[in-house]
Order: sequence, then structure tokens, then C-alpha cells
Amino acid sequence: MNTQIQLSERPVRGGIKVTPGCGAVVSFDGIVRGEEDGVPIAGLHYEAYQPMAERVIARILEELGRVHPFGLVCILHRIGFVPIGESAMRVDIHSKHRREAFALLSAFMDRFKQEVPIWKKVVH
Repeated sequence: MNTQIQLSERPVRGGIKVTPGCGAVVSFDGIVRGEEDGVPIAGLHYEAYQPMAERVIARILEELGRVHPFGLVCILHRIGFVPIGESAMRVDIHSKHRREAFALLSAFMDRFKQEVPIWKKVVH
């Protein structure tokens, strides 16, 4: 199991790499919507305690990887201002089969939201 974690102010760009032995790649993009709680917004501003966020993400993936094996997981999350319509987060999961990839993605996103020290602030 291999992981790549990046927190950056640069825009999130997709790109599928081939991972030997993997027959499935599941990708998720978290796009900033044009409203928050029914109120129009300009975007979101993300802050992170980066060293801890990276450690927590790696720990979550290590734990989940025991149940949902994977070949590679790439996590990209923007910090700073992200305007509406742009991706704040991208997750690419490479696994032998699609079931493991989808199950891992779902479980990871649930834990990410609860455990990773990344905070968002609405920008109007």
C-alpha cells in the first residue's frame, strides 16, 4: 500500500497514473458549491495544521487499508481560498477491484470529515 498526500494552495488537477496490479481507479472531486446553507458564497477558505493533517490522513488510510486493500491512494487538498466551481479536494484510489476502491473511498471520506484538522470558512 502506497499513499501520496499533498496540501497545497495550487489548484487541484486530476491525472490517472497506472499502478501495477490494480484494475480499478476510483476518483472523487469535492467541488465548492455556490451556496452554503442556502446563502450564496464566493468560495471557501481552508486552513490546516499541515503536519498533523498529513499524519492523521496517513493513519486513517493505514487502518482502512487493512480492511479495504489498495495499491495507491493519492490525496490532494487545497488550502487557502478556493472559488466556487473549483475542486477543494481530490482523492484517487487504485485497487485490485472496484469494490475495495469504492468501499475505501466511502469509509475514508467519513473519517476525513470527522478527524482531519482542516477547517473551512465561508467567503461571501
